[in-house]
Amino acid sequence: MSKGLGGLRSLDLAVRSRPHYPDCATSPKEQSFYMCKYLPNSLKISKRVAGVEYAIRDIVLAARKVQQSGMKIEYLNIGDPVQFGFQPPENVVQALIHSLKNGGNYYAPSEGLPELREAIAAKEAAKGLSVDAEDVMVTNGVSEALDMIISSVVEDGDEVLLPGPYYPPYASYVRLRGGVPVEFAMDMERSAPDIDDLVSKITPRTVAICIISPNNPSGVVFDKKSLADLVTIASERNLYLICDEIYDGITFDDEFVGVGSVASSAPVIVLNGFSKVHLMSGWRIGYIAFNGASPQLQNIRENLPKLARVRIATSLPMQYAALESLRGPQEYISEFVAKIRRRRDYVTARLNEIPGLSCAMPRGAFYAFPRIEDCKRRFGGDRQFVMSLLESEGVLTVHGSGFGERYGSGHFRVVYLPDMSTLESAMSKIEKFLLNNSK
Repeated sequence: MSKGLGGLRSLDLAVRSRPHYPDCATSPKEQSFYMCKYLPNSLKISKRVAGVEYAIRDIVLAARKVQQSGMKIEYLNIGDPVQFGFQPPENVVQALIHSLKNGGNYYAPSEGLPELREAIAAKEAAKGLSVDAEDVMVTNGVSEALDMIISSVVEDGDEVLLPGPYYPPYASYVRLRGGVPVEFAMDMERSAPDIDDLVSKITPRTVAICIISPNNPSGVVFDKKSLADLVTIASERNLYLICDEIYDGITFDDEFVGVGSVASSAPVIVLNGFSKVHLMSGWRIGYIAFNGASPQLQNIRENLPKLARVRIATSLPMQYAALESLRGPQEYISEFVAKIRRRRDYVTARLNEIPGLSCAMPRGAFYAFPRIEDCKRRFGGDRQFVMSLLESEGVLTVHGSGFGERYGSGHFRVVYLPDMSTLESAMSKIEKFLLNNSK
């Protein structure tokens, strides 16, 4: 058998050539099932890996197939500012180049470049968190940070509370470690967690609460009271409160409030990075910041760095660039936010004008999460809605159930990073699709 990617493609083609392989098997779970069924002699993979899904990128495979037929695709699926014309400022690029040209090409300390850890601590302290450089660990993006945290706190059968809807890797990493993701409700209109629902879902197996504010995919931003309520619950129930603040500089209506401002001595762990606000998505720099005032975090602060040492280090040149992005001029961030605020306003208004759709106003990040009226009856579900929209109009979005079945189903996610002409075209095509499928 051929090896590498070519071998995988051959394997996939071999499976799909079987007479009963269904074309609708587009999710990783479905593909894994049929691979095992029709190629029983192939070597095993773990059930946990076979079940991993990432809706945002998985759907791209279907888009490529449509594109090969000659249809132009308008991509509203990936939350990557750089792919839509936004670039890191020149001083940050030059910091990267300077490191490359002046010997900064060796292994960095596993916990991160000391100067960068100090700068990150200063940023998080300014948001209210009790933190110094020793409480910070630099990672290869927030995804690695999340993987390290979940690996450190979740064992078989443990439950982790996730905001519904949530960013898909949260559930994937919990499942990979044998845990159970449990969704709690959010009020999209009020931009707040449903505290009663969350509390009702805490069990003796619950080990952590995760929040994403501003939220991907909904744009919900928690206010100070909501954050204080969550901190109180985590403290009283002895639960980790894991707070993803990667979009902290992208809010439109109110000033961002970090969980650190109300953390006190609670077991709060902040995740953040440079992909979104600092326009460095492809450079893969993130970090973990522990609440230094929390005695409950002593064990994880001592043991999680073992994972950093195992994976050696984060790229040193990228860390120097991240350092410059914190120390250098910040005006480009407000300019970026002003541009996407106008796009948010346009997209949300247009979506709410389309019969059969309703969309709460996103208060942060760069996503809208419209609800599809009577989705199951009209389209068979949100995944089918997204696929039909792609195949008939060439507009790629992401099905809401990919962000959690309970609170994501019946929705789809739209990225409003593209230029206005692309957004205008895409909204018109979405409207046309809904009107053509109005019954």
